[in-house]
Amino acid sequence: MSTDIESQEKSILKGAEGSRALNDNVMILAAQGNGLAVKTEDGLVLVDAGPGRGTTAKMISDLRAWSDLPVKAICYSHGHAGYNDGVPVWLAHAEERGDTAPQLIAHENVTHRYDRYRETAGLQRTLNAIQFPNLKLNNPEKAYTNPTVTFRERMTYATRGRRIELIWAPSETDDALVMWLPDDGILYAGAALPGTMMPNIGTPLRTQRLTIRWAETLEMLADLGATSLVSEFGQVIEGADQARKVLLSTARALRWLRQQVVDRMNQGMSDVEIIHAIDYPKELFDYDWMRERYGAGEYIVRDIYREENGWWDRNATNLHPGHPDAAATAVLSAITDKQAVIDRAKALVEAGDVQAALHVIDLLALAPGDDPVLIEARHLKAGLCHLRAEEISPYVSKALYKSTAKLLESGRGVGQPTIRLVPCEFRLDIFWRVGWAHRPAQNADDVGFAKKQLMLVFRRR
Repeated sequence: MSTDIESQEKSILKGAEGSRALNDNVMILAAQGNGLAVKTEDGLVLVDAGPGRGTTAKMISDLRAWSDLPVKAICYSHGHAGYNDGVPVWLAHAEERGDTAPQLIAHENVTHRYDRYRETAGLQRTLNAIQFPNLKLNNPEKAYTNPTVTFRERMTYATRGRRIELIWAPSETDDALVMWLPDDGILYAGAALPGTMMPNIGTPLRTQRLTIRWAETLEMLADLGATSLVSEFGQVIEGADQARKVLLSTARALRWLRQQVVDRMNQGMSDVEIIHAIDYPKELFDYDWMRERYGAGEYIVRDIYREENGWWDRNATNLHPGHPDAAATAVLSAITDKQAVIDRAKALVEAGDVQAALHVIDLLALAPGDDPVLIEARHLKAGLCHLRAEEISPYVSKALYKSTAKLLESGRGVGQPTIRLVPCEFRLDIFWRVGWAHRPAQNADDVGFAKKQLMLVFRRR
């Protein structure tokens, strides 16, 4: 049975509708999200090659059921992993047909991104394993095929019979492009418009993204006057009015959020204080395209805060911190009754405050060593992470909680070396193995039931 994380990955990272023709000359190809194929008198122009393996093979099959024209160009929607890892498959396909190799067109920043990904290949593997625990991602050292043609602001693709304009659209990445087909009124917005979720700004493991620059991009796209709007995921948005509404309402929400954060920063509030102070108005956020399915409003708040602040969290303790193991050991030495910490964490779970329980258990769970009470604390923290994953909606948060739990259950903590596990009466993994953690909670009652079952395990130790 698939877990909620696995089902989310399938729905979020693939085009929800599958491959389908928009008209006689334009087709959506289900890639990692929605790709695009455009017929011209010279051949086909694509947006995105897919992640390789079965997905790219299916893209080729779908395309060939629609057209036998040669592929003249593949445009990179942006430089994130998975979207164009399948370029070598398309090149091999062209060679098998005896076609000239297609041009590979991208914004100039894609090349810089790929260089950075190659340089940090080990880090990328680690980050991807944490954020996408059920995906088999390509080796970051080998997955990237550099574009053969790049542009900076705008490029008109030279072809007979159909106007194709490629426009730089900084948003989720600084290398994103959109494809504008003015003859058809079709705008492929790609990464600039996720379509089924709130813009992916400020994910916990990724580099800085600029909220207002993203809003400006959306406003620029609205001015194009598209009658059909292809987002990165989900259904095509039809009608000029609806397309403009989606683009501009998203931009307004981002600008509103920026102002809210700035106002509170000017009052001296920290990022965490701001997170808990903001109420999201329905008139800006109560839309399907603003749902917290992948990221969260909290992520955007943190990213806006990060634009104007350095890395210091205003806690003087963290200005010149000790080594994490040394600090955790020092905290541990100050705790005379370690069992009381565990008991208090369990009591907070029973009271319904899993997050507070996490704060408490970290007094023990972060410390190195194989003392049985520390092992118990780590098992407890793993269980709390499973519960938080059930409580929260955004995919990324669920994935990070579950990845943390998995590390703890294997005898490791995030960023910690392997810790030798010793026999322990407390076997939280037994509870999770019976099946609760492997199905999503359907409602608040489900989450409450999980907490009660967890407490039964606690009491039986």
